[in-house]
Amino acid sequence: MDIQLEKLELIKMLADTEDPAIIKSIRKILKKEKKDWWDDLTDAQKEDLELSMQEFERGEVVSYESILKRHGLR
Repeated sequence: MDIQLEKLELIKMLADTEDPAIIKSIRKILKKEKKDWWDDLTDAQKEDLELSMQEFERGEVVSYESILKRHGLR
C-alpha cells in the first residue's frame, strides 16, 4: 500500500476518534520512535564509547586481522 495513502487514512481515523486512550497510545508510540538510543545507555557505557572515539581519533586502533593473528586464528 502507498505510504502517503496509509498516513492519510491514519489521520482520518485519529481525527474521528474521541477515545483519549487511543490518542495517548499513539502519542506514546510516536514519541518512542523518535527516541535516541544514546539515552538508553548507562553512564558507564557512554563513557566507554566516548573513550573509544577519542582513541580512534588519536589513531590508537588495532585491526581485526592483527587480533586474529595474535591469537593464532589466522
